[in-house]
Amino acid sequence: MTFDSLKITILVDNNAGDGLLSEHGLALWIDTGERRILLDTGQGGCLLPNAERLGIDLTRTDALVISHGHYDHTGGMAGVLKIAPHVEVYCHPAVVVPRYGSDSGKPKPLGIQKECMRALDSLPVRRMHWVPDRRELYPGVELTGTVDRKTAFEDTGGRFYLDPELTRPDPIEDDMAVGIRTRGGVVVCVGCCHSGLINTLNKILSQSGGSRLRAIIGGFHLLNADHNRVKSTVRALETLSPELIVPCHCTGNQAVEALKNAFGDGVIPGSSGLTFEF
Repeated sequence: MTFDSLKITILVDNNAGDGLLSEHGLALWIDTGERRILLDTGQGGCLLPNAERLGIDLTRTDALVISHGHYDHTGGMAGVLKIAPHVEVYCHPAVVVPRYGSDSGKPKPLGIQKECMRALDSLPVRRMHWVPDRRELYPGVELTGTVDRKTAFEDTGGRFYLDPELTRPDPIEDDMAVGIRTRGGVVVCVGCCHSGLINTLNKILSQSGGSRLRAIIGGFHLLNADHNRVKSTVRALETLSPELIVPCHCTGNQAVEALKNAFGDGVIPGSSGLTFEF
């Protein structure tokens, strides 16, 4: 199945339009006309007020997809689960593991907050879906599940750990993305691309049976990337030739400028309040 109409709105981002709130986080509202999908929830402070301001009714959410278990993508879960009576949750089993970053050599918790974990635990089993592998969410909408790490130049994009002693690197194996088939090609929505943007796109395109790449929206996690990685990413994207690139959240200014230099008007930096129709 392919969609004739698709609307995607950025609800939470590091940048915001007039009258909207911003925070270090991401949430995307995906409206296929038949289904309403929320990808991630930001840190929790911006999602509900921004949705209200934009006239988006989160009580009608059909599916909440969590791209990975970091606080800046899961902080608004409790609020959504409280107001959306029929929402079903889709995420990788590893989304709930404790995880940490390094703040000047000291452990910094990065995982799901306790309130959100309790909300997830209280969800009826029939509405909780674990997605370790590729899965069709709805006809025409697919989740990647675990993304294979095949490129030589991509990594998780930072120092991430599974223990507070900062000795066990976190591969962030729960990182996944959403692909939506339209008549003009596949629209890809990503959270942070800790698996690597190109790895993620290659998996979705292989799942879609050779469809062309129409658009990419979300965080690319190139914030800490060196020049060689950014250059290799741009070169690989040129081969895939997307019509639209919307870098958000964790992409980083250096990478955004490189993308704009390569793709010109085909790059629109993300901010909460922007809506894209396909």
